[in-house]
Amino acid sequence: MKYDGFLAHVRERGEYRDQNEAADVTSAVLEVLAQRISPGEVKDLASQMPGPLGQVLHQAMPRQAQSFGIEEFYRRVAERTDARPRTAQWDASAVLTTVADAVTGGELNQIISQLPSSYAVLFGKADLAD
Repeated sequence: MKYDGFLAHVRERGEYRDQNEAADVTSAVLEVLAQRISPGEVKDLASQMPGPLGQVLHQAMPRQAQSFGIEEFYRRVAERTDARPRTAQWDASAVLTTVADAVTGGELNQIISQLPSSYAVLFGKADLAD
């Protein structure tokens, strides 16, 4: 999936005003996701994302994954977007369902397997992909 196409999907799913708002939300969600999964997985994900989004992931990558639950995920996204956690939940879902469409099923499984089961729904999955 190309960068503009990715942002168009996020914009449609999140009902954002324009591509810029979709890009800002996408960057915020990917930055938080990068902190939550292993550095190796961040690299694997970045390799399957459109160029600018791969760069966002690389820049946000910590030395090791941090362990935090779904509510903290929402809080961190909300902090980056100046939104409420409920809005951040909507934002995360818009971005991560698009990530699920953009990457291979194997990559998606690897990401989801590093997260508590409560995260799967953000990717539009009940659990692991087929």
